[in-house]
Amino acid sequence: MSRAFVLGGGGWGTALAMVLSDRVDRVDVWEHEADYAAEVESRRENHRYLPGVRLPDSVHMCTDLGAMAGASLLVLAVPSAFFRAVWVRALEYGSPDQIAVVATKGIEPGSLMTMRQVAEDECARADKAAPRFVTLSGPSHAEEVGRHLPATLVTASPDTEAARIAQVVLSHDWFRVYTSSDPLGVEIGGALKNVVALAAGVSDGLGLGDNAKAALMTRGLAEMTRLGVAMGAQATTFSGLAGMGDLVVTCMSRHSRNRGIGERLGRGEHWSAISPTFRQAVEGVVTAASAMDLSRRYQVGLPIAEQVHAILFLDKDPRMALKDLLARPLKEEA
Repeated sequence: MSRAFVLGGGGWGTALAMVLSDRVDRVDVWEHEADYAAEVESRRENHRYLPGVRLPDSVHMCTDLGAMAGASLLVLAVPSAFFRAVWVRALEYGSPDQIAVVATKGIEPGSLMTMRQVAEDECARADKAAPRFVTLSGPSHAEEVGRHLPATLVTASPDTEAARIAQVVLSHDWFRVYTSSDPLGVEIGGALKNVVALAAGVSDGLGLGDNAKAALMTRGLAEMTRLGVAMGAQATTFSGLAGMGDLVVTCMSRHSRNRGIGERLGRGEHWSAISPTFRQAVEGVVTAASAMDLSRRYQVGLPIAEQVHAILFLDKDPRMALKDLLARPLKEEA
């Protein structure tokens, strides 16, 4: 491919642009702040979101959405809170022969759509032919991907050829990509693992030890799988990279904002006091509310997500949340 276009100049968008830079002649990265885009382009470093990592010569920061028109491959990496609004502006430059890799994880409040579904919805609203959407997910912190540390992800689409093309373009000897035909399962796993990571962080903040954290992760994976299957996803997807793999790294990593915020909650801080200190999106907080709506819509119990939601939005004491989880009726694991 001669050109690729990344929608979103944050850490993840920049890291993926660097992944593409060895395979594509030119990668344009759209950043909504004009002054910052010019600064990054001049300094050759996205110092706000990916400090210490020099941009390859083929990667260029821009503010022109029109640059998207000439690209064969699109990467959609805008935070979920702004995803729909930005895609509405950008989709006029899209075409059905482009492959659009949706790299944003999350569930849109209200509509309860995944980001791929949001993108498809706006194409339908505009009566415009959609590009060939592919979902990208898996254990992949931008801080490590940007430094070429090994990572393994999955591209998912019912369009197997599009998933395969994205796989080939993104793959390196340090960045391995598998394919899947279950984009919904990949998306649900990528979104809900952030809620479980908040719970894992709360456990860390309370000093509950490794046994408790392992139990939260395991039962959290069960919740993710139950809801995903109820929504039409494949159960096996959740035992893979976009389910268990992403869950493990998000619950364990020092790079995980969701785990870190959970730890602060466990130590007694309130979300209202924590939120102003974060410039970047914390997807698990928004997803916790959407998870409760999905639980009601599909009649699926999500006890861990329910307690995380109560801690965040109902001022519930984390120790009481733990007590309520442990006091649930005894039953078979399966």
